[in-house]
Order: sequence, then structure tokens, then C-alpha cells
Amino acid sequence: MPVVNRAHRPLLITLAFLALFVVSAVAAGHDGWGPPADNEQAIGEVSRWCERVSGGFLREPVNTLGNLGFVVAGLLMFWVLARDVISDRDRPNRLIGHTPISMLYAATAVFLGPGSMVMHGTHTFFGAWIDNVSMVLYITVPWLLNLSVMGRWQDRRLFLTYTSIVTAYAAGYWFIAPDFGIGFELFRVSIPLWLISEALYRFWSPQMRWMSGFIGFAVAAAFGITPIEMFDNIGEYWWFFLFWLPGLVAKAPPPGQRTYNPWFFAGVGSFLLAYAIWLTGTADHSWCRPDSLIQAHAIWHMLTALATWCFFMFLRTERKIPSPHDALPDTTR
Repeated sequence: MPVVNRAHRPLLITLAFLALFVVSAVAAGHDGWGPPADNEQAIGEVSRWCERVSGGFLREPVNTLGNLGFVVAGLLMFWVLARDVISDRDRPNRLIGHTPISMLYAATAVFLGPGSMVMHGTHTFFGAWIDNVSMVLYITVPWLLNLSVMGRWQDRRLFLTYTSIVTAYAAGYWFIAPDFGIGFELFRVSIPLWLISEALYRFWSPQMRWMSGFIGFAVAAAFGITPIEMFDNIGEYWWFFLFWLPGLVAKAPPPGQRTYNPWFFAGVGSFLLAYAIWLTGTADHSWCRPDSLIQAHAIWHMLTALATWCFFMFLRTERKIPSPHDALPDTTR
């Protein structure tokens, strides 16, 4: 098979999946979506995410279509990875070319779009479930990748751990509750786990392994949950002990080093801006305009899609740290 055709195969498969998604959605919703989830509003009322619930094909048209940003970002990732293969680019890290990790990252970025579309478009329990599953599918990739490198895992162990976590989450959400009935929201916990693991990736040391967990409190505080609040409500925030999970697993420094400016900071900035806008996109916020074509939650989708692209480019910057032995002259001649 010509290298160009082989290089674009993942992109073409993804486009075929998206086409199948559209056809399936039209077939499933042509006669209505059935009963809404218990936490959704009736047609004509203002939805949880501000936009008025429509009686048409899509319950929240603007918020639903705002998820196209994820699809575009993910397709661009597949295109970039295809160009790596065509140009036979050197592969100093696993986010360049067709590798299991690069394919997983791009695929989960794309799937954020359809997952959220089903939730905002249908207002069904299945929609809420697949939306949350899509977020967990994505957010667990970067921090598990970091832990696998510093924990010296083989790919098989990484993917087995990833599959186990996602499967357990999907089953727990469906059969028990979104928080498993114990106040554990994996997406929310994964954000500090990612940043803690990234700090370890950059500043690994034996001391940093045990100090890194405190970074989780700073991350939580940035989202409005102070350490005092967490300790005053241990029953609700019992999961803070997981902040030390990355340090426990990261037994060795990473063999590579990433460049943080501009892509990492751009990704964090995009997400924080998106979060600030997300806070305004609720039915009870004074800025809510339910009949406007500009919806804060749709902007949240587009900015977080931009963040996935920024983090993709950031992870591609990793280069091997030169060993002292690399600089030694060859004395064998």
C-alpha cells in the first residue's frame, strides 16, 4: 500500500465513523428522542446550560453544534500525524506519527464532539452518560501517559490500566450514579492529577515525588475549592489523598523533556478562560440569554477544543534528555 494511503487511513476511518454517527443520529431522532433525563427541562423551558429547550431535532441547537470544535481539532491532529508518516519524520516521542498513544489522543479528542452532542442534542440519560464517558476517555490519557513513563510501564500495562479505569467509570455511572454514590467524580479529580503528574515530569526528584501532592490543593483552589473547605468536609472531598498517586507511581525521572512555552501555557489559558465563561452559561446566571445565537456553553466547547489542540502540540515537543555518556568521545577506535 502506498505510504500516502497508509498515512491517511486513520483519518479516513475517523471520517467514516463521523458519517456513521450522523446517519445513526438522524435515524434515531427523526421521530423524537424519547423521555428526557430526570435533570433536564421540558421543551420551551430554559435548559441547565441557558439555551432554551427546542422541540426540533436538537434540544439545544447552539450548544450542540458548538461541539464541532472538537471534531475539527481531532481531525487536524490526524492530518498532522499523517504528515509525519508521509515525511518519514523522526519520532523522538510517542505523539509523532502513528503510535498507539497518538492515535488514542486524537481519537478521544474527536469523540468529545459526538459525546457532548448527544447530551445537548437529546437530553436523554444515555446522552448524559456518553458525554461524561467521552470526557473521561480524553482526560485520563495525558496523566496516565505521564505516569506510565515515570513508572516505566510497557504499553500493554498502560492500555490495560486505561481500559480498566474507563470501563469501571462507564459501568459505575450507568448502574450506580455519576459519582458512584461516594462523591467521586473522575473528570474533576483527573484535572489535578494531570497537573501534578506534569509537574513531576518537569521537576522530578525523590523529594518532589512526595511534595507533589500539595499541588493538587492549589489546583482545587483555582477552581474555588480551598484546602480549608476540603478538610472541613472530608466526607465530600475524601479523594484528595489521590493527589499523591502520581508521586507514588513515578519511581524514575522521565527520559525526555518537554517545551512548555507556548503550547502548554496556551492550553492552560484556553481552558481557564473556557471555565470562566462556562460559569456564566447557566440558567440562573444574570448573563443568560436563552434565545441568543451566542451561548456561553457553546463558547466553552470551542475553547476547550482549542485546549486539546494546544496540549497535543505541547506533547509533541518532547525530546530525549542527552545522557552524559552521549558527550563522551569514542575511545574504541
